[in-house]
Amino acid sequence: MLITLLPMFDKDMKVKAYSVFSQKSNQFLNPLSMMTGINDGATSIPGLTVLNAMGIETISEESEVFIPVSNVSIFSDMDSQCEGVAHERIVFLIDRTVPPVDMYVERVKQLREAGYKLAIRKIAVSEFVDYAPLLAHMDYVLLNNKKIVIEKAKIFFARMYPMAKLIAGGIETMEIFEGLKETGGYDLYEGEFYRIPVAMGSSEMSPGKVTYLQLLKVVNSPDFELQAAADVIGRDPALTISLLKMVNRVVKTAQITTIRHAAAMLGQRELKKWINTVVTEELYSDKPSELTRLSLLRARFCENLAGLFELKMQSEELFLMGLFSALDAVLEKPLEEALQLIQLSAPISNALIKHEGPLAPVLEFMLAYEAGDWSEVSRLLLLKEMDTDAVYDAYLEALTWYRMTLVG
Repeated sequence: MLITLLPMFDKDMKVKAYSVFSQKSNQFLNPLSMMTGINDGATSIPGLTVLNAMGIETISEESEVFIPVSNVSIFSDMDSQCEGVAHERIVFLIDRTVPPVDMYVERVKQLREAGYKLAIRKIAVSEFVDYAPLLAHMDYVLLNNKKIVIEKAKIFFARMYPMAKLIAGGIETMEIFEGLKETGGYDLYEGEFYRIPVAMGSSEMSPGKVTYLQLLKVVNSPDFELQAAADVIGRDPALTISLLKMVNRVVKTAQITTIRHAAAMLGQRELKKWINTVVTEELYSDKPSELTRLSLLRARFCENLAGLFELKMQSEELFLMGLFSALDAVLEKPLEEALQLIQLSAPISNALIKHEGPLAPVLEFMLAYEAGDWSEVSRLLLLKEMDTDAVYDAYLEALTWYRMTLVG
């Protein structure tokens, strides 16, 4: 199975829900899945399988989780597949493959009565009237900004289905997001806009960010020295406290006398990884929290893919490549300019800027996987002769690692 998570934001850029987007098998080895997408006719529900495998808390403590269901799997025994997950946190997501006929309308009513929520997507404007029997029972309606005139659709639903919450989907840029937010009427926003800088090269960095970038430059230089890193850490009280806590977790009986002593106890390799992880979180602190999550998931996922791409010796570089792949959105500068502020190896820079070199195929695969481009992912899996289950495990481990590292 292949899975990825797509975040949904409120108007304040806080993540309020995730959609579990999945594909059961390689599309090129299973042509049927190319015709039916995630809904390949099986009665089991991939999204619920994922929740059972890793626990809903790994995705989020409080957010709702949207789970796509097909015209077949909608009749599954949902309770047995949820295994204790609160019904109100699950939103079953249907599309136009579920027709507005009596048997489906009755099933939707049953799910609502059982405490589940419902959402619908991919309904054309010309079908709004035909789908009235189903739309009347929806908690959410997802309107794709790229496919329809979303403002007109919003007026229609506000008038005909005022109880339904509207999701503005397919948002490509922050400018589009700001425009939709200004007009109002939407409860959630979905798309790649949060990863795209608003204005390239126009923002000045705060003194704190300058310190963080200096520290990243120190630890990623070829002649990295513990003392130099410790001295930069000492300029920031928050980093100092975080370092001391980290050392105390690793070395239970530590009696730390100085910051340099703490850095030495952690060791060069662990200090470097800790700095790259924690400093990234601080560097992104004034950005949407999902950017931090995105960058760290990318880092761990790329690291986990190292063996599948026969790049085990470059696993640390792959971690850094994923970690800084969204640095342009953080600093609001072109990526090449942003990367010049830290010192990365040539293979990492070439992969991120030019999409060239030995690390570039991992970046290409990670980006396709993250976007849920299962056709491209399937092609690359076949081309690289990679095991689908191993990729699935690599992604799930990255999700678990993120939660254990930053959420606790």
